[in-house]
Amino acid sequence: MQSRDVEAVVIGAGTAGANAFHVLKSAGVDVLLVDPGPLGTTCARVGCMPSKAVLHAAARWSQARGLVADPADLILSPNALWQHARQVRDELAGEAAQSTRSAAGHRLIMQEARFVAADTLQAGQTRIRARAFVICTGSSPVVPEPLRSLEHRLLTTDTLFELDVLPRRVGVLGMGAIGLEMGIALARLGLDVIGADQSDDIGGATDPDIQARAQVHFGSLMQLWLGEAVTAQADGDAVRLRQADRQAVVDRLLVATGRHANVEKLDLAAAGVDLDDKGQPRIDPERLTAGHDGIFFAGDVNPDRPLMHEAADEGQAAGRAALAHVRGESPPALARRCALAIVFTDPDLCAIGLPFDQAQEQDAFIGAASGNENGRARIMGANDSLLRVYAARGTGRLLGASILATHGEHLAHLLGWAIQNGQTAEQLLAMPFYHPSIEEMLKDALKDAVRQMKP
Repeated sequence: MQSRDVEAVVIGAGTAGANAFHVLKSAGVDVLLVDPGPLGTTCARVGCMPSKAVLHAAARWSQARGLVADPADLILSPNALWQHARQVRDELAGEAAQSTRSAAGHRLIMQEARFVAADTLQAGQTRIRARAFVICTGSSPVVPEPLRSLEHRLLTTDTLFELDVLPRRVGVLGMGAIGLEMGIALARLGLDVIGADQSDDIGGATDPDIQARAQVHFGSLMQLWLGEAVTAQADGDAVRLRQADRQAVVDRLLVATGRHANVEKLDLAAAGVDLDDKGQPRIDPERLTAGHDGIFFAGDVNPDRPLMHEAADEGQAAGRAALAHVRGESPPALARRCALAIVFTDPDLCAIGLPFDQAQEQDAFIGAASGNENGRARIMGANDSLLRVYAARGTGRLLGASILATHGEHLAHLLGWAIQNGQTAEQLLAMPFYHPSIEEMLKDALKDAVRQMKP
């Protein structure tokens, strides 16, 4: 057993870990980056990038299929587009992995890590003592115990993109952001898809008007089984799904029922970390600690905001906090940006700033605009688009928004910037709006809010 003393260790080389490592290395800290592999970040390997590549492939096929009488006349096929999406994924993941290796150099240790004391980590045959640790080990898909007997019939986002050939029928269990995106993508690639969830909602949308319109729109692309528990049993090489009085057989079942933090191998109890009854760290979302001032958590290991851009921010914040701890200084406060969540379903399902229920508690004005009243949306066949903005009573300051719209990702960014800058509905109306554009929906929604403030 070898021993090594350093100032800081970052565990996990994903988005959060890479950012934390960069902060510490740039400050001249003697820091190590520990990760057992594979390198390449969850986002690039099995998360946001491959899912977007598949969504793009699905959009291409759906559009091309709508232009011909016989799909056999098309040069490409759904499986060919699927393979191209996987190739893009491999390229992006490879580039991310190489970037990590180049940035870390000899400071990268490719080993599983576990704590043996609050200041000591064991990685392979090396024991590493440090003053500060940043844990960025990410998360993994949750597979409920009753489903594990399905074996090869079961898919998660970790295995979905490894399929060589697409099945004909797929069930998607869990209609959150991930499940909805993949269900829509597979449906547009021509698969028969059943999207099931015991919740009544899809895509995480909390605004009831947005939720209702989203269910109508996406329910036209795939079957939605919502509001009751679903059971799944092996049926030969397939899976039989049951919910209440209906049932169906699918070739494979994609489980997207949530994720759990990858901490089970770290032995956090040996480090003195505060754990709940399930062995998960109780993380303070502002300080990024869990009962130990020298151990910080960032990225998807922290379930507070499990999104890639939040992981980058948390990684930098945790790196700065670890730097302060190494120097014996008070850690800087974590400054959160405006909350921003986008489901890339075209029409995109977006939530910005304050959610609907909290806006309601503040008695906010709600300004709305629909795609069937916007010329550009009607040209693109995006009549189902809907935008709702929440403005503070009295001041008109923008608090939040919910969107179901083609090109909604761009509207979401504009609103996120405006909300973070504290702009009011009237101030945003003073900005230029080009015609014809989807952005004119925002103009109409803002006008609707202002009308209510000044009847």
